[in-house]
Amino acid sequence: MDQQPPEDQGGAAAAGGPPTCYRHPGRETGIRCTRCDRPICTDCMIPASVGFQCPDCVREGAGTGHHPAASRPRNLAGGSVAADPRLITKILIGINLAVFVGVLAHPALRDDLLLFGRAYVDERSAGYQGVAEGQWYRLVTSTFLHQEVWHIAFNMLGLWWLGGPLESALGRARYLALYLLSGLAGSALTYLIADPAQGTLGASGSVFGLLGATAVLMRRMNYDMRPVIALLVVNLIFTFNPWGGIAWQAHVEGLIAGALIAVAMVHPPRERRKLVQYGACALVFVAVLAVVLVRTAALT
Repeated sequence: MDQQPPEDQGGAAAAGGPPTCYRHPGRETGIRCTRCDRPICTDCMIPASVGFQCPDCVREGAGTGHHPAASRPRNLAGGSVAADPRLITKILIGINLAVFVGVLAHPALRDDLLLFGRAYVDERSAGYQGVAEGQWYRLVTSTFLHQEVWHIAFNMLGLWWLGGPLESALGRARYLALYLLSGLAGSALTYLIADPAQGTLGASGSVFGLLGATAVLMRRMNYDMRPVIALLVVNLIFTFNPWGGIAWQAHVEGLIAGALIAVAMVHPPRERRKLVQYGACALVFVAVLAVVLVRTAALT
């Protein structure tokens, strides 16, 4: 990607509008580099001892005699800045689309990947099936499964819009953990509460986790919260619509898990950052495991 020359302060929108990132002129921002004072967006900001710095200033300060890791560009959560800030998001979308096409080609796959607690299928498939029968993989595979075109379209649009900024701010590993654990938490609550014979599917739990994390990230950066609050309200209204057909458990628990994990990702003290981040992910996973074990014991 081409960059503006360092002497160009950039970021000044036409007609006195809000400043835009000097590396991405189309992105409005209220953040400035603490060294050169140029406007920077969330993809470009790198945490410093005070405030944030732009990639150019970080590279210029690389020859200070510190260990190379000390000058390496870092994102808000302490991870390395990646060349492609949407790589994991693209891979996740690709997996969802591949599963969708696979089910269209082989409809029987849907029943093999669907989430349900315990139900009698038929004698040819060994009678009872479901998570309670040891098919725990359904808690994960169902989060990549969609039935209608509109269903996968809405979820993938949400994943693209919310996932890119989060992947850039958190880093690939942390972002992937957030996505998977949000979906897994949503599946666990669905397994716990829903009718064990009722099948559920979709990436909505994971996407709601990204929505909760986006709210936490915007609050952390002191952005205007009204757009994300409005988006959250609209989605919750849609979740609890009177016509039914929505697995609200996955939406709600995905949202809560995503928000909690994001708090641990962007708010820990620097000296205990990794301990808090990894510990929070581990606690969410243990909570999911406990819920699954309790529900399985009740069904069997």
